[in-house]
This record gives sequence, structure tokens and C-alpha cells, in this order.
Amino acid sequence: MTAHRKTADTLEVRARPLDRTKGILRLGQITVPCALGRSGVVTRKKEGDGATPAGRFELLHVYYRPDKGLPPPTDLPHEPLSPSSGWCDDPAHSRYNRPVDLPFGAGHEKMWRDDQLYDVVVVLDCNMSPAVKGRGSAIFFHIAREDYSPTEGCVAVAPAHMRLLLSLAGVGTNMVIVP
Repeated sequence: MTAHRKTADTLEVRARPLDRTKGILRLGQITVPCALGRSGVVTRKKEGDGATPAGRFELLHVYYRPDKGLPPPTDLPHEPLSPSSGWCDDPAHSRYNRPVDLPFGAGHEKMWRDDQLYDVVVVLDCNMSPAVKGRGSAIFFHIAREDYSPTEGCVAVAPAHMRLLLSLAGVGTNMVIVP
């Protein structure tokens, strides 16, 4: 962990009025573009719907690709990913919406990706405690594609913006996604 510094309380996310798959993320005086789910923001999230859930979600944990650079500057708990890092997205499995080691027999997401999306990925407290089967899994804050094309339900920003925002985030920081 880095030395303690003042942390921000809230990252506010709002969809753009003319394109529900793109949004604006604000943290105090900082405003950056973000990508949202292909189905926009919804108040009732379902597994596989491609929607970004509305609500208040604490930033819990940061994973990063150690082969792609230094750990992000943050007071949040963080750890490196490995090629065996996965995330269970099978509602029928007891590890639903939890990290898993690969190979893994049930439905899962590979965290060590060929693209840059999970070079830095933040786990949001979305359907975590407890995980309700079918209410959504792997809702993360991660790196956006260069064209900010839609995610599968996550919030995504440019790599430089992610590092800036994480430098101001810490334990107790929340992301508020407005419907």
C-alpha cells in the first residue's frame, strides 16, 4: 500500500442523454468520459443482460497486470493478476460472483485478457454480500476500449484516467451509478 493520503468519497457516473452506452464520470472537479454496458443503466440487473446496474457500490479491491506496468497508485487493497485468475459467472455454482483459479469447470470470466481491459480492474461491491444467484456478476470498474465501445455491464475509463482516479480513491470510496 502507498502512504495514506486524503481519499475521495464518491465517483458519480451518469449516462449521456443521447447514448446510453457512454457516460460521464465525475470525482470532485475531475470529469472524464466512460463506457457503460451495451444495455445502458438499469435498476434491476440480471445476469447476462449487458446492463450497468444503478446504485451505490464501494470500491473493494484492485487487480492489475504486473507485466503491463507498476501497480496503480491507490490506498485500496491491490494484488497482481496471473494467467490462472478467473471470476465465476455461473449462477448455479457456489463460487458465483467470486474470484476463482483457472482451470475452473463452471462458467467463468478469464481475468488475464489478451486486450487491455483488465490491465487494471476494480471489484465493485455489486451483488457481493451475499451474491444473489442471477443478479449479475463481474461488475467491475476497468479500462475502456479506445473507442469507448460498450461493456458487458461494467464502467470503463481510459488507462490514464483510471490511474488518476485510483490515486484519489481509498477504502470507503463509492461509485454511484445514476439511473
